[in-house]
Amino acid sequence: MNNGLLTKLKNWVSGDPFEDDAYGMEEEYDFRNTARMEQDAELIDEPKKNRKPLRVVEHPTSQKTQVVVIEPRAFEEALEIIEHLRTKKSVILNLHLLDTAQSQRVVDFLSGATHAIDGNQQRIGDGVFIFTPNNVSIRSEAEKSMAIEDAYWKQSY
Repeated sequence: MNNGLLTKLKNWVSGDPFEDDAYGMEEEYDFRNTARMEQDAELIDEPKKNRKPLRVVEHPTSQKTQVVVIEPRAFEEALEIIEHLRTKKSVILNLHLLDTAQSQRVVDFLSGATHAIDGNQQRIGDGVFIFTPNNVSIRSEAEKSMAIEDAYWKQSY
């Protein structure tokens, strides 16, 4: 029985099931390796309870994006807004607390800084803008839907 098992194992490892039968040769078997094979089989079949549980580690590049809402009261606060953009934070800018001249100055300054860092900007509403760093893109469907709506109403006249 042991000889048949060893022959099957040898044939399985060698890849040729007819090798021993075709040539009638039998090679000597080293029984010292049998104990080693049994130890390896035990390691493979080791129960899962003895294994250490896997840990889930957060990927270092998966950073959460942050949106900062700012209502500046003076032009000097524009530098703080640029710092947020440089640290990859998006900024929603509400200019309702500034007069028209200061609002225009802040928007122009931030537009230039946003362009310098390859960021994006979009007017959201009256006196409300969004400025984003280069890792955030802005997609506006409001303009598209308004164009479609205008085209529909012009046809109905």
